[in-house]
Parts: sequence; structure tokens; C-alpha cells
Amino acid sequence: MRGSATTDTRMGAARAALWLVAAVLAIRQAAVVLRLPPGERFLDLETWIGDDGVLSVKGSLYDSGGFTGTPFAGLVLKPLTRSAEQALGVGWTFGTLLLVVGIGLVVARALPGPVSRRSSLLAAPVAISLLMISLPVRNSFHLGQTSIIPVLLVLLGCFLARGERASGVLIGIGAALQPTVLLFAPLLWLTGRRRAAVASAATFAAASALAWAAMPGDSLTYWVNHVAGAGLGSHPDGLANQSLHGALLRFGLSGPLEIALYLALAAVVAWLGLRRAVRYAQDGQLLLAVAVTGCVAVAISPTTWQHQLLWVLLAVVGRVGKRWSDRMLWPVLTVLAVTLPSKMLLPNLAVLQPVRDNAVLIAALAAACAVPFLSRTSPHFARPIPTEYVKPLPSRWSRVPLLPFWRRVVSRPNLLLEVIVIRVGYSIYSQIRLAATGSVDAAREHGRQINSIEQALGIDIEHWFNHAVVKVEWLEGFFNFYYTSFHFPVPLIILALLYIRRPADYRWARSALAFATLLALVGFWLYPLSPPRLMPGMGFIDTVHRTEDLANPEFGAMTAVTNQYAAMPSLHFGWSLWCGVVVVLLAPKMWMKALGLIHPLITICVIVGTANHWILDAVGGALVVGAGFGLTYLLSGRRALAPLAGEAASAADRAPDSDPVPAPDPAAAAVVPAAREPGEISGEAAQGSGESQGPQEPREPQEKTALPAGPS
Repeated sequence: MRGSATTDTRMGAARAALWLVAAVLAIRQAAVVLRLPPGERFLDLETWIGDDGVLSVKGSLYDSGGFTGTPFAGLVLKPLTRSAEQALGVGWTFGTLLLVVGIGLVVARALPGPVSRRSSLLAAPVAISLLMISLPVRNSFHLGQTSIIPVLLVLLGCFLARGERASGVLIGIGAALQPTVLLFAPLLWLTGRRRAAVASAATFAAASALAWAAMPGDSLTYWVNHVAGAGLGSHPDGLANQSLHGALLRFGLSGPLEIALYLALAAVVAWLGLRRAVRYAQDGQLLLAVAVTGCVAVAISPTTWQHQLLWVLLAVVGRVGKRWSDRMLWPVLTVLAVTLPSKMLLPNLAVLQPVRDNAVLIAALAAACAVPFLSRTSPHFARPIPTEYVKPLPSRWSRVPLLPFWRRVVSRPNLLLEVIVIRVGYSIYSQIRLAATGSVDAAREHGRQINSIEQALGIDIEHWFNHAVVKVEWLEGFFNFYYTSFHFPVPLIILALLYIRRPADYRWARSALAFATLLALVGFWLYPLSPPRLMPGMGFIDTVHRTEDLANPEFGAMTAVTNQYAAMPSLHFGWSLWCGVVVVLLAPKMWMKALGLIHPLITICVIVGTANHWILDAVGGALVVGAGFGLTYLLSGRRALAPLAGEAASAADRAPDSDPVPAPDPAAAAVVPAAREPGEISGEAAQGSGESQGPQEPREPQEKTALPAGPS
């Protein structure tokens, strides 16, 4: 009972914290929109607002080029004609908030079972938070669009409406607002809800006919002249149009060939996607079926603007992967694709440009046609193959590790997930570093402070060393090459080698590097510092950029991609020191350890000789790296792992009367655990609590891959 009460308390605290996060995100989103001046918010809404209110503009709805909705959408908005702009903005913002909350609550109730009690309690605030930060919702707030309404109507029709007729009416109204929603009628028909399918088609036809009778000119323009709105909106080949039609236009196709290819691809995607949606609906995963159908609509619509991409986010409910270690790959990729700009997901390389330009479309196509979502009949749907954890060695302090749930894993993490997270993490780091500018005067004042401190300590060698390097041409060229070429590749190579050869140490080293980088961001924010090369009157020579105009610090291409005054601490030296520490600790040969020591020594000479950093910047870099390793130790314990039980027993058998043999470095002997079914139990776990229980029977060779289990 005590354990149950503790669990309930923790669950309640976690749920309250998540609801608080969702509320903060909602308030922030509303505040960001309402604080914008009238000319910068509700951009689409204001294009068809007249002097007297909404839709009071003269002529057709489509004359201004801003309104791209259906004639029925215009008819629905007619009652707002007399609303003042300010009142409309406030009402529209809070109305959109309520719609987003409604979607989150419905999604939380519609999760395919079996669902754990923890998931059912935390699903609603998590869903609302993800919706609030997604690009479609943020875009809808900013532009004043109605694209959230069809999504909510479909969800209400599929999960809350009583009776097939009511369900069909709701979906039909959604289709009247966004015609591609009519794809849900075949889904209803093929899953046996034929009365709902007929009702949705009839409601769509009736609503469109009503709009045609009220606004025949606008209806003719939308349905005939622009082929169901396909020609409305500007720049259909722009990145905002994440549909197959937009992608083909971006590839340079046009005319009859492009139209024929688009229609053929749309037919294939619709056929494959609807087949998969029907299969998932029959499997009891109706929410996944709805998401897949919505992704089909995203792909085959002639124009799918950013605010219409909410269907892709709903696809996170699908479960992919038999192992726990792979289970988060699809949700993370989907959330990142729908939440972050594509330039943050992939580097700016020409070969990756087609993927960057169509990231959300690719996610929609993958969900509709390719991703192997698990069936509820799969034994791994509710019980994926668990991750093997190992028992860490005792630490020097009893309260270490501080986070007992941070258990050590020796298997390799999912490679694609790891690469994406590292890329996104570095993109966020670059954005924060670029934003932490401070003032130029403050940065230069801090530069004079650093110089004064170094003079007092007698280590102000930057000016002398910088001019000495310039006098030796080959040395200057070498330093410039080293500064621009070794900063990123060396840490990445070390991480790659650790990932391949020593996965347990990879996790430990990667965490230390991440903590060091986060701490460096704090320094960039709190202490903007001018490097020596940007200090006027001190006579430093910028060997890399050769810039002379210090009166105008906004110079060169580097200013657009990095903060010129993020010098304290020096991550050039910090990352090189991290490389040296990792190599010295883990490299098997002495010459490798020597190379590891040489890299930070050369780096500190390079950053000082090129006038990019002060000596104390390197000291700051060393401090954040030391703090990164320290935090990793405090949170997760010692790097070394407990030796394998079989190896310890063999060592004891070989020398029963001699002094105890020191245990070998367990990290070097760590083996990736073999895959096991959920019901299997490791040898040590089957024997009890992990205390000494006397001699053990020799294990079979195939069991040596299983690391001892135990609490962290």
C-alpha cells in the first residue's frame, strides 16, 4: 500500500506538471499572437476583412487572393461580418485554443488499447503540448486559419458521435470546409459503417449546394475555374505547399506531364493508404487509421499548406519496432518533422535538399504507405523486447547516482534516432548561440577585463604569439587549416568509433559532451566576450578572416551562422579537451593516448595564434568540460560497469589460493546483450537479489552475452 501511495503521488505530480506545461504553452501562444500589431497577425484573415467586418469586401471572396477556403467556409463565416477586428482577433485566438484542447482530449481518449494507467493519465496534457508547439497549430494561430476545425470534426465523428448518421454529418461538414476530408467516406464504407459514409457524402453535397445557392459566383470560381481550389493561393511550388503536386513543381516539372504524373502518384498513394487504414481500423486502431487517411489527404491534395498538416502529427500513435530501444524512433521523427523547420533537421547540403524541402511530405507518405506499424495481435505491441540494464559499480558517495532511474545500458542506441537527435541538438545550440549576442560595447568591455586579469597573472601572451605566428607563413597556414577543419570532425569520429566498438562508453561520453555544451551556452548568454581579433586598438591580426574594418563588426558570412562574441568559454578548446580525455581513458595503445593529448595542446596554440580566443577562454572551456564529466558521474554513477558474473567465476577458479586478481576493465569487456523475449530472465536475476550466494554453475557459452540485471 505504501508503494502504491508513493506511485500515485508521483503520478499525480507528473500529471500536474504536464498540465502546467500545456497551460504555459497555450498562454504563450495566445500572448505571442495578440501582442503582434494588427498588420502582422491573422495575415490570411485580414486579407478578406473589410472596413465593416469579415467578408464585407466587395466582389468575390477570391479577388484578394488571400482567401483559399471553400465557398461553404465563407458562408459559415458570414455571421462574423459585424465583428470588430480587435474583438475578432481575441475571440479567434481563444476559440482556436479551445479547438486544440478539444483535439488533445479526443486523441487521449482514442488511443488504441491496451493502454497503461500511466499513459491514460498523461496522454491528454502530452497531446495538447505537442499540438501547441507544432507548426500547423502555430501557423493557424498566426494566419487566422480554420484548418483545425475539420480535424476536430473528423475526430468527433469517429470517436464521440452517437450513431452513424451523426458521425457522417460531422465528417461531411468537415469535408465541406476542406474537400480532401471526403476521403474518410471510403474509409467508413470499407470498414462497415456504410450509413455514416453515405451521410458524410450527402452532408458534403448539401453544404456545397447551399453555398452554391447563396454564392453562385464564388462557387463557380472555386469548383470550376480553380478545380476545387487547386489554383488558389500564391506560389504552389513554394516550400509551404507540402503535397505531391508541390513537390513535382519544385522538381521542375510542369504542364501535362506533371499533371499526369501527379494524378498517377495520387491514385497509388490513395489506394495503398486507404488499404492500410482499413486494416488498422479492423485491427482496433481506429485513431491510427484516421491519421493514415489524413496523411493520404495531405499527400494527394493539390495544395497542402503548412496549417493543414496536423494529420501527420496524429500518426505518432502508431507503434513501430519490436524493441523498446527502437520504439521511440517513429514518434520522435514525426514530432521533429512537424515541429521544427526542415533546415534544423538536415544539414545544408545540395544532395539533401530534396529531403529538406519535402520533409513533412515524406513523413506523410511514410505514414500512409510505408511505415510498418505493429498490429495489436503482435506479441510486441504491448510488450516490446525490453532493454538490458546493468548494475553499476558502487560509487564514492552513497547518493550517487542522483537519478536512480537513469540506468546504464550497454547496447547501442538506435543509430538513426541518435543521429537525428544530435543534429537537432546542435541546430538548437547554434540558434541559441546566435541569439546570445549581447551588446558590442559590453563584449569589448569584457575583453578588456579578461586582458587585465591575464596581465595581472602574467599570462597575456596572445599578442606576442599572434604576431609570431604571422611571421612564419607555413605555421600560419597550418593554424588556419587546423582551426577551420578539426573542430567538428574529430569529436564526430570519436563518437562514431565509440558507437561501433564501445557502446556503453559511447553513452557516457556523449552525455558528458552534451552537458559541457549546455553549460557553455550559459556562458555565452551571461558573459558576451569579444575575441582578441575584434578588439580595436590592440593590434591583433585575424589570420583566418583578415578583417580590418573593426568599426563594423557585422561582417562576413560567419556573422550569419555564428555569434562572433560567444568566446567564453572556448568550445574549440573544450571539445578538443573532451576528445583528449576520452581517448586517454579508452584508447588501448599508448600512441593513441599520446595523439589524444596532442590534439588539445595544438588546439590551444591554434585558437590563441589565430587571435580567436584568450587564454582564459580555454580555461573556461576546460571548466565546462570538467563539469560535464562531473554531472555525468553524479547523475549516472561511475563509468565502469560490474564485471560479468561468468568472467569473475572463471578468474576465481583459475587462482583459488592466490591473492584476488583485479577485475579487468568491464567497459572494455562489455558485450552487446543478446536479444531475448520479454518472458526470459537473465541468469543473475533468476538467482535472487544479486548478493553472494556461493559458487555458481558454469554458464553455457551462448549466455555470456547477457549482462547481469539488477536495479540501478
